[in-house]
Amino acid sequence: MKEFAIYTGLRLGLFVVTYAVVGGLYVLAFGTQGVVLWPFLVSVIISAVLSVKLLKRQREAFALRVQQRAARASAAFEERRAREDAD
Repeated sequence: MKEFAIYTGLRLGLFVVTYAVVGGLYVLAFGTQGVVLWPFLVSVIISAVLSVKLLKRQREAFALRVQQRAARASAAFEERRAREDAD
């Protein structure tokens, strides 16, 4: 699924950029001690909030693709069931 790969890649990229910025600010403010945990947690929250706003189009494209596949699968299931009932 191309849409899944695009959305996931953009989400990951957004997190990496956010972590780099937050981690850099943390190092400037507090030095290098404990540089992993707090910037990581803050970056997870910030990137999640940003992805809601910035990746709306990609998320909707992915959701539409999933919905289309589910509709096709449901139609195929109903068609098989109708054939079985006719036999």
